[in-house]
Parts: sequence; C-alpha cells; structure tokens
Amino acid sequence: MTRMTMLLCAFQLTWMASVEAAPLTITLPPETAAFKANDLPGYALAQQKCSTCHSADYINFQPPGMSLAQWTAEAGKMQKVYGAPISDQDVSVIGAYLAVTYGSAKASDADVQAASFPPKAQASAAPAAKVDAMALLQNNACLSCHTIEQKVVGPAYRDVAAKYASDSQALAKVTASIRQGGSGKWGAVPMPPFTQLSAEDLQAMATFILKL
Repeated sequence: MTRMTMLLCAFQLTWMASVEAAPLTITLPPETAAFKANDLPGYALAQQKCSTCHSADYINFQPPGMSLAQWTAEAGKMQKVYGAPISDQDVSVIGAYLAVTYGSAKASDADVQAASFPPKAQASAAPAAKVDAMALLQNNACLSCHTIEQKVVGPAYRDVAAKYASDSQALAKVTASIRQGGSGKWGAVPMPPFTQLSAEDLQAMATFILKL
C-alpha cells in the first residue's frame, strides 16, 4: 500500500466517523393543506380532530365521488382501526361533512342533515355531574400534543400554568385560547379550534390546566 493510498484511507475513515457522529436532522415543509370550508358542523370537528393525526391532503388520496356511507365508513375506520379519539357521533358528523365537501352528497340531503345535526338528549332532572377535565382532554385529542410535565408538539400544561400564574385574567385567556386555537404564543405549530365544546367544558379544561 502506497503512502498516498494510506492517506486516502485515513481521510475516508475520518470523514465517515464525522458523518456518523453528526446528529440527523429532518426539516419538514410547512403545512399548507387545509380542509375546505362549509357551514356543516363537521368542518370545525374535522379541523380539530382529524388534523391531529394527519394532513388534510390525506383526503385527496381517497376516490372521488364517495357517498355518505363510504365517507362515514372511512371516518369510522379512523376510530375503530387506528384508535382516533372520536365518538360514534363524531364519526357521523365528520362523515357528513366529508361526503358533502369531497364526495357526492348534498348538504340538503335528509340523511346528511340527520347525521350533521343529531337530536340532543333530553335534559335530565338529576343534578348535572361534575365535568371531568382529564376525560375532556383525552377525548378531544389534547393529550396527543400536550402532556402535564413535558413539551411535545405544544407546551406542557405546567408551563402554561406557570406563565399565567400571576395573571388575573388567566382563566379567560386560556379558555379563549382553547376555544379559538391559533399559533404564535408557544411556537409556529398551530392548535386547532375547539369551538364545538360548551362554555362549561372549556372552562373546566382551562381551570384544570391552571391549577397544575
């Protein structure tokens, strides 16, 4: 082996070692896809729950002209096969929105209206049960992006509580942030709006977070 060959081998080994030691970083392109807007309640629900797990672009990979039954089955697959945190009612509401916006259904169809606006349960004479804030966080996929102690996609809830610890308007601000969503306060990744939640549920979630 010549001296030049030995030098080249030594250089190659040094270069390979430096490459192996360097941390691997992957920068994803910014999210530009968005759900098409319409007046059905499934629009806000899809923004909030579907975008937790995948881009709105996923819809474009589905066959065109799918019916209400087909889109509802697709939403149901997300729930039953992939464990998406959505209820049976969510499946119906989201399926109706997708069928009208991306499929063959029309908003005026009777079955679309029935799926989009299910009858509300009659009020019970018994006193209302205390709102379970942790259950709300779990059922609305909040814990996919947040944890109590550590930052994941969004800030840790203890960090949120610390930020607003001395703010007399903390409850109103955090409640509004959950309801409206947005980005910029904790980074560039947007949080979807939770406009489908009641004022009582929103306040229970904000109160729970601020007490941590």
